[in-house]
Amino acid sequence: MPAAIARMPQSEMKLLGISGSLRRVSTNSALLRALAVNAPDGITIEISELIGELPIFNPDREGDLTPTTVEAFGCQIREADGLIFACPEYAHGIPGGLKNALDWMVSRDEIPGKPAMLVRASTRSDRALAALQEVLRTMSLKPMPEVGFSVHLLGKAAERMEEILSAAEARDGMREALARFDAFIRAEHSG
Repeated sequence: MPAAIARMPQSEMKLLGISGSLRRVSTNSALLRALAVNAPDGITIEISELIGELPIFNPDREGDLTPTTVEAFGCQIREADGLIFACPEYAHGIPGGLKNALDWMVSRDEIPGKPAMLVRASTRSDRALAALQEVLRTMSLKPMPEVGFSVHLLGKAAERMEEILSAAEARDGMREALARFDAFIRAEHSG
């Protein structure tokens, strides 16, 4: 039984945020940072910075030849009770960096059964979210059936993004989404 399951439900919930964007001023990364800042008591969110450091997936490099960055990413996933994905849409699909990171995890044991929540920084990412949900289900993750939180940040300057994400309505919405995800994770592990 994975350690994350064994320590439910009395311990603090530890979540891992994974942004599908590598942009310096990424709306998806800004959303994950805002979720971390606004997390209710008992929930902490670490944001992975490893996606852009992973080499291109090659099955010949699995096992004893697995790169250290892949091992580190797997460790982040293993230690999390749940994953939060913020994913932009590129050419109607999942960005290559995020898909590459997920490809590295396909044959590993950190992913199966891991609860996942999808959040959106753009209301124009339906195709990418559908594709990501399909990939996550195929990899045996347990995605929440609905999008956890959605806000439209696309095309906004950094200052405007901060203003939108720090508004009371957005902060309340983020806390509610994280509380729903917490309940989803605990229900998955108790059943």
